[in-house]
Amino acid sequence: MTGSGDLLDSWAIVRNQPMFYRRSQSMDAVRVLVHLHGFAISGSYMVPTARLLADEFTTLVPDLPGFGKSLDPDHVLTIDELADSVAAFLDTVDVDRASLVGNSLGCAILASFAHRHPDRLDRVVMVSPAGGLHSRPLPRAIGQLLLDAPREPVSMATVAVPDYLRFGVVPALKLFHAMTRFPAVDHVLELDVSTLAVLGSRDPLLPPVSRVREMAELVHDGVRIVVIKDAAHAINFSHPRELSSVIRQFMDDRPIVGAVDEPGTAAVAELYTAGKVRG
Repeated sequence: MTGSGDLLDSWAIVRNQPMFYRRSQSMDAVRVLVHLHGFAISGSYMVPTARLLADEFTTLVPDLPGFGKSLDPDHVLTIDELADSVAAFLDTVDVDRASLVGNSLGCAILASFAHRHPDRLDRVVMVSPAGGLHSRPLPRAIGQLLLDAPREPVSMATVAVPDYLRFGVVPALKLFHAMTRFPAVDHVLELDVSTLAVLGSRDPLLPPVSRVREMAELVHDGVRIVVIKDAAHAINFSHPRELSSVIRQFMDDRPIVGAVDEPGTAAVAELYTAGKVRG
């Protein structure tokens, strides 16, 4: 079943700074999903997927410090500092443990969160994890972003462009450099929680499927990897029905078979699960 819960705009004071976030109308669900946005952008583009899950999960979509509507800190926060901001945000909204859904830079943030705050983590969903060797040096990563832009829905520009302009060029370069050098894969290999990685078949920021298969052999048996056909990098925005369906199946420990009750959705293939490479 696909939900359609609306999200409410809210503010929290986190470390004496106002932080904007969106939340499900009901905060009573035991299972909590926190959606972490990507590079230089707000949580707005995470909303299409988040709102489809808000009927079943307590759902939170923050703009981290310096992003979107949240106030700017006195410096560009490192990935570890952003992870600590997530923990402080959870303290403010009285959430002890949560499952984190990250996209792009959000995957690095949740990997850092898992490393620094493991007792507060239930499950991990990494959507289009970016950075690392595949995105070095910096000009290569910028080129990958330029390749991705025309592969996203045109409406994505109305969300991304204002956020990028607000974030600024100098902070963006500093953060982007940090993202490409952050050891997210190493942190993922250390995880001992159930993990789902969701990849788009047309995402230029990710290695080819052959490299994904090699990496799959290194991860622990709690990791599942799925590929959404024809999706690029911003899957949370472009393919919310497919992604929300996959997340529901993962959270319920069901076989991942795609959005079977949603006609017209893209194909979803499970590439790797429980220590076995498929296909």
